[in-house]
Amino acid sequence: MASQELRMVGRPELERPVLVAAFRGWNDGGQGATLAAGYLAKLWNAERFADIDPEGFFDFQSTRPHVSLDEGLTRRIEWPDNAFYHARMAGSDRDVVLLLGIEPSLRWRTFSKLVLDVGRDLGVELVVTLGSLLADVPHTRAAPVTGAASDPALVESLGLQHSRYEGPTGIVGILQDACRRDGMPAASLWAAVPHYVSLAPSPRAARALCDRLAGLLGVEIDTVELAEAEEAYAEQVSEAVSSDADTASYVEELERRTDELDLEEHEDLPSGDTLAAELTRFLRQQDAQQDEQRDDDASRGQ
Repeated sequence: MASQELRMVGRPELERPVLVAAFRGWNDGGQGATLAAGYLAKLWNAERFADIDPEGFFDFQSTRPHVSLDEGLTRRIEWPDNAFYHARMAGSDRDVVLLLGIEPSLRWRTFSKLVLDVGRDLGVELVVTLGSLLADVPHTRAAPVTGAASDPALVESLGLQHSRYEGPTGIVGILQDACRRDGMPAASLWAAVPHYVSLAPSPRAARALCDRLAGLLGVEIDTVELAEAEEAYAEQVSEAVSSDADTASYVEELERRTDELDLEEHEDLPSGDTLAAELTRFLRQQDAQQDEQRDDDASRGQ
């Protein structure tokens, strides 16, 4: 594909790829989404093959470039980076494209179209965006993950919920809408992060997103490193919370609410195998419908 705003160092040949995207910024409470995507890139030995030129998509007064020293001598400018990586998911016949970057300041519709153009060119069958949001949840429980999808049929088949949110949105919401308009199957996974520790990176949210993504795609994702970081995170936050009686009481109330909700909702959650099977069925159905449409178009043209 030709675009002055996309810089490619090679075009990988991929098998039935899934595009997973996460952006630092408004959609990344506790850095849960970008921690998850970065962890997956490292786990799967993902190779960088393209990036988006930041010049037309950022206000550099609000998202400033960074200066770093190379070997303590040469100054180097690091610009806001939105990069594509590719990898084979362990234990799967699918490849994955990871888009790891920063929410752009400008031209979101053009940015989203560029992402979709890359996906179409590589044969991407599904786009999954990752997000994390601040919520009234305790740090002592597993991070709850909610999901939504651009296609009502995909919502139903994967057991996701229809989003009822109304209000400001970020690049994740715009990209999801672009997928819907373009006919690209897309899902969005969101992990909740305790609002009272919003500035601390949350490996708990990252692990929850990885686990939910594993169930969605029908693959195993080794999250041992995240689990170890999660334990340290919980211990540090608990120590800080215990020093203030009001905060400790508030967290106990959140724990009680969370435990009650878990008991009510546990039986309704679909298993990982069910999610993977339904996703496969949905994508095959989409392929069959597209084949039928092409046959009809060809018949009318003869």
